[in-house]
Amino acid sequence: MERSTRTQGTGTERGRAQGTAPCPFAVDDRTIAGHTQDIRLRLYRPLIGLAVPALLYLHGGGFTSGSLEEAEETASAIAAETPALVVSVGYSLAPAHPFPTAAQDAYRAALWTAGEARSLRLARGGLGVVGYDAGGHVATSLTFLARDLGGVSLAAQALLGPMLDPSLTRASRSGIGDTDGKAATTARLFDSTMADCARCYRAYLPEAAQRLHPYAAPLESRRLGGLPPALIVTAQNDMLRTEAEQYAAGLIAAGVPTEVTRFPAISHDALPGHKPALQAVSDFLRRRLPRSLPAARA
Repeated sequence: MERSTRTQGTGTERGRAQGTAPCPFAVDDRTIAGHTQDIRLRLYRPLIGLAVPALLYLHGGGFTSGSLEEAEETASAIAAETPALVVSVGYSLAPAHPFPTAAQDAYRAALWTAGEARSLRLARGGLGVVGYDAGGHVATSLTFLARDLGGVSLAAQALLGPMLDPSLTRASRSGIGDTDGKAATTARLFDSTMADCARCYRAYLPEAAQRLHPYAAPLESRRLGGLPPALIVTAQNDMLRTEAEQYAAGLIAAGVPTEVTRFPAISHDALPGHKPALQAVSDFLRRRLPRSLPAARA
């Protein structure tokens, strides 16, 4: 396993600039074995002298793009505000690495984090997972894998604008674009976004049969019980809002403690940098993840 470490100064000024609590943190890069190739992890550790909870952050990018660098603002903000050890996962991307590679990479990252709990000085009680866009899909797959295969306990999941429906039959035009008498513009924007989503799903799920797999189509699953407590965060101006909220309803029906927060007047793309959305995630994680404790008691 390769490792490199850098300290983020005190981290205080950066936290204040993002409107988060001024919690300093260090940044530590690792490389671990993934499903088909090595994957990079970037660890954000709050420097507060306590054993802290841990969570995985899974970036967006429609399965085909995105990086640890692009995820840095969101991951560091969550680390500073929660506070928690945030493990940002550089999962393998499609089309070179289709389903289930990203989900399996996330599972291996979760196993690695749990296995390194002592050396990382983590509080006991399970990990959290946060995912945005395609990362929300990967996070959902991870919750299924952890439940069905074991090996790691997940205490919470937070999904921001997740991609959850490969069939694209639940997308909503509501709020897409400027609807003030400009139906033609709205239709073009909707069709363009739908085409982008379809392209991303074709890259990640190239075989039609894969799109019915419960780990790939969580909205079609009839077995949602036993998944970790969830926060579903949506944006009003997002065609994916309906499917995310329908998934929340399915979790509730299955007895999974679930909260839903919708933010008005913002788009899908704004979610990972939207301070109120990140605050909602941190508030949820503070309630659901283990408490920070002196290292000897963790």
